[in-house]
Amino acid sequence: EKQVFQLRAHMYQARSLFAADSSGLSDPFARVFFISQSQCTEVLNETLCPTWDQLLVFDNVELYGEAHEMRDDPPIIVIEIYDQDTVGKADFMGRTFAKPVVKMSDEQYCPPRFPPQLEYYQIYRGNATAGDLLAAFELLQIGPGGKSDLPPIDGPTDMDRGPILPVPLGIRPVLSRYRVEVTALEHLVSMWSIAWGRRASPRVLEGQEGAGRQSVVAGLGTRLQFPDNHPSSASQDLPENELLHPPLNIRVVDCRAFGRYTLVGSHTVSSLRKFIYRPPDKKAQHWNMAG
Repeated sequence: EKQVFQLRAHMYQARSLFAADSSGLSDPFARVFFISQSQCTEVLNETLCPTWDQLLVFDNVELYGEAHEMRDDPPIIVIEIYDQDTVGKADFMGRTFAKPVVKMSDEQYCPPRFPPQLEYYQIYRGNATAGDLLAAFELLQIGPGGKSDLPPIDGPTDMDRGPILPVPLGIRPVLSRYRVEVTALEHLVSMWSIAWGRRASPRVLEGQEGAGRQSVVAGLGTRLQFPDNHPSSASQDLPENELLHPPLNIRVVDCRAFGRYTLVGSHTVSSLRKFIYRPPDKKAQHWNMAG
């Protein structure tokens, strides 16, 4: 018996991806395969922690079988990560698999199953791990009323991204403002200078950007500048759920002539949880003092 569905692939973020370029970074995009259809996210340049924040919608997906079988054992979704090259075909970086949460037309779109929650999927490159994908997948049956009976896609809208749909509210993480501070880099740079000789011109870089004499970029793209070898800070929107924080990727590069960089080494701080400082609640302090 034929069943018609709509698949919604909520592709939010990936982390700790394979470094495919000589710079120690990649230009990643994800391709999602389901039955006979496939779609791609946009390409994000020079990052190992891309935040696509993109909803891919697969319409009129035809499946054959009993309704209860579809709900309990839906087909597998295949997600492959690629590095986009300026010349030649994209390079394969890894693959993962997922099962969507299924809603039949006679079911309510409500908790605890809906909306689906983002979760991490382990990416593999051969037998080796190659990062994690943060995403959610839902398979919605199209009933007699057609697609008008499907749950609406609840914003936000981003006109600057054109036809790209962001991950809807209720699924996307709730963000809070953080100030990212990085210190004690001067000694690190000095060590690399000794290792590479006095003629080396090291810079500490990360992620999407590589400008500035010394800089560190947080996983979502914020760059911290160190113009005089002094620590600095920058504001960054990060998920309130600490488990969803991107890693801090640090690269040390040697500056060559004509603006060229040679990668010296890199390090990833996979979890920032132990570094988080939360200022005391002034209202709570006042209440305790009053008590």
